[in-house]
Amino acid sequence: MGATSSKSLAVAGLLLNAFAWGVCWWPFKQLEALGLHPLWATACVYAFVFVSIALWLWKTDRLISWRQHPGLWVLMLASGLTNVGFNWAVTVGDVVRVVLLFYLMPAWSVLVAWWLLDEKPSRMALLRLLIALTGLFIVLKTPETPWPVPESLSDVLALISGFTFALTNTLLLKLKDTPSSSRTLAMFGGGAAMATLAALVGLSLGVVATGQAPNASWLPYIALLCVSFLLGNLALQYGAARLTAQTTALVMLSEVLFASVSSVMLGASDWDQRTLIGGGLILLAALLAITGSRPQAD
Repeated sequence: MGATSSKSLAVAGLLLNAFAWGVCWWPFKQLEALGLHPLWATACVYAFVFVSIALWLWKTDRLISWRQHPGLWVLMLASGLTNVGFNWAVTVGDVVRVVLLFYLMPAWSVLVAWWLLDEKPSRMALLRLLIALTGLFIVLKTPETPWPVPESLSDVLALISGFTFALTNTLLLKLKDTPSSSRTLAMFGGGAAMATLAALVGLSLGVVATGQAPNASWLPYIALLCVSFLLGNLALQYGAARLTAQTTALVMLSEVLFASVSSVMLGASDWDQRTLIGGGLILLAALLAITGSRPQAD
């Protein structure tokens, strides 16, 4: 296979991953309509994938002791919070607004890298942070509120999951010498564990409803999410290993397009001028973060 064909397949893999995440809101909303809260849905999906990966690693003697890499536990926590926040947010909130707030991730990355990796931000990085936060200010500021504050649970969840996603990416960089299969296992295990814990806490606080008893109508959507997330993860690993970091990040921004088009077409989102302007600034900051990165060879 030629280099061009390999790169084309890599880009296709990244697009598949972005599509899976960009439209995952739909099966989650269908499951909620059938009485399954997104936290329980996330727990079911990630637990199934986690067990599948763990069994495969065990059969191939590729399981490693996490005592050697305690950072995997932190990755498990950060990744789990990311999935809990994002999946819950896109189910209960405006999909476009949630995805835009989530993509403040490059701005948070500046602060997280400063904190965890002791990477002092450049002037350009601080400028990107200012642009992104200005976009956040515009999206959150409404005529009814004197300050730009999150106006809903989905806003809070989107902001938190964007921050924990930035933390997840930084941890992946710190743990780059660990086996990729163990990192994948930690991320899916985190999704299952944190979703279950959040659902139980939510039940005790009255935030999460008990819902309906399990029924067969859930199975097609659960299966769809399991397959799409697993294939999306494999596609991401394939694509990211064959393209520059800048190209990977640029292609992954297509998630915003997939989420926007699908949610507007299906009536799950509404565009307004404030969201367009603020979202444009957030995406501009993300693009500047990508194009301003140090180039790497394909």
